[in-house]
Amino acid sequence: MSTRVVVDPVTRIEGHLRVEAMLNGSNVIENAMSSGTMWRGLEVILKGRDPREAWAFCERICGVCTTVHALASVRSVENALGITVPKNADLIRNIMFLTQMVQDHVVHFYHLHALDWVDIVSALKADPVATSALAQKVSPHWGLASEGYYRDTAATIKKFVDSGQLGIFQNAYWGHPAYKLPPEANLMAVAHYLEALKWQKEVVKIHTVFGGKNPHPNYIVGGMASAINLEGDGVINIERLNLVGSLINQAADIIENLYIPDLLAIASFYPEWTKYGGGLGNYLVYGDIPQNGISDVSKFRFPRGAILNKNLNEVLPVDPADLGQIQEEIAHSWYKYPGGQTGLHPWEGVTEANYTGPQAPYKQLDENAAYSWLKAPRWKGNAMEVGPLSRMLVGYASGKTEFKEVVGAALGKLKVGPEALFSTLGRTAARGLEAQLCVHWLKQEFDNLIANLKAGDTNTANTVNWKPETWKAESKGLGFTEAPRGALCHWIHIKDQKIENYQIVVPSTWNASPRDSKGQHGAYESALIGTPMADPKRPVEILRTIHSFDPCLACASHVIGPDGERLAEVIVR
Repeated sequence: MSTRVVVDPVTRIEGHLRVEAMLNGSNVIENAMSSGTMWRGLEVILKGRDPREAWAFCERICGVCTTVHALASVRSVENALGITVPKNADLIRNIMFLTQMVQDHVVHFYHLHALDWVDIVSALKADPVATSALAQKVSPHWGLASEGYYRDTAATIKKFVDSGQLGIFQNAYWGHPAYKLPPEANLMAVAHYLEALKWQKEVVKIHTVFGGKNPHPNYIVGGMASAINLEGDGVINIERLNLVGSLINQAADIIENLYIPDLLAIASFYPEWTKYGGGLGNYLVYGDIPQNGISDVSKFRFPRGAILNKNLNEVLPVDPADLGQIQEEIAHSWYKYPGGQTGLHPWEGVTEANYTGPQAPYKQLDENAAYSWLKAPRWKGNAMEVGPLSRMLVGYASGKTEFKEVVGAALGKLKVGPEALFSTLGRTAARGLEAQLCVHWLKQEFDNLIANLKAGDTNTANTVNWKPETWKAESKGLGFTEAPRGALCHWIHIKDQKIENYQIVVPSTWNASPRDSKGQHGAYESALIGTPMADPKRPVEILRTIHSFDPCLACASHVIGPDGERLAEVIVR
């Protein structure tokens, strides 16, 4: 007899996600559905607007992905209009990008995902002396590890628990048999949770230096709105740049001496999770961090490519401009295409809502019908996973030395082979290893910017084609990047100086997509299948795999009323 487990909403993510898992008689997941339960209408909002302001709208898709949508948007317009940005703009964009990666990965591990592995309440049983000894062994170069420090942390947790107001921890599955960390490891992890919480608000000051604020820092078509004068007062000067340098050093300390040691320590208690959550085995990467301009794909730090069927011996070429490579399907989505088409390339894309699901409240969705506000992107007809695991695998399979070194070191410490990467734990580990690479690259990109400024080049924007009268009557462009959660691309069609069509395919659209016309599962759905559950009423196993992708449904879906009615109209003048 099968059992259906519904998790709605999935918490500790951005946006609204519903997951339904069908269990067999042995409580193993044999089928799954991933449903984005809110509609995204940004493409409709952008139609008819000035393409130079699209980035400001796109950036507000999400409060977590604070910079990558702006980056993809300005790149799409620059691609359409034939604009090449100055070297400093590329460097500043790389610094902003890498700052986002480092901050986002640390926040994901400690504040969104760690609680799937760490039992907060168990930490109350920990011996502060033993915890101190464990912390000094796990993170020997992290300064806060005294007995008194952990005694104070335990007292803070006890006061919090005794208050009965657990806040975000209220409905967690404390005491679940799937939790395996000893009390001391739990106490250490909670202490580091709090340290990471304090740090993450500091590192984003890099965005305020170069972009004016965070979240949603400022960009500009043609470069960056970052006036630089090393000796000036009201612009980015040497004092501001020194602050950036110190923040980068702090980030390196957090990654190397807190995040990576904790990641490897926690992973060592859950070796069985290298066998669950592998999913599709297909991986897609657009690439980013240009070293010779965005058009020179061969010089990206994150290489571009695709892997099919876990074959690390072959990296396939990817071209998001190829109409035959990427299609968005709607066979199981609440949209409709003209002429009954089921798949369209984003340049030809249509965003027209067509809700055919049950009226709320409902107990379950029908997997044989439409069941999600997310479309189903496919690469050459294949469902693909995107994100840190995809990037690490493509880099590793491409023979990039830095990727092979960090992957090899982690696998050696965990005493597992490369096959362990194809799993929930592998996906979680890949994010940490990527953070290691990113903070190292962040230092290099910053050093390159300083060297370029010292050489006398302070130009940050190219305004040659800024005025609409210089544009062609009609043009198309695309802007891609690698968001923390994976491959992101914006496609734009400009006609008569206005946006004729705009389509966005975000990482969580790839990963959280429903089935397609061939019945292929999306990455979330596929990764859940085959996972055993200890207690279906407390589905921590589902959360572990879903959180390993770091869902951002706000990017993938937006707002509509329960009956499809217009809730409000905002007129922007």
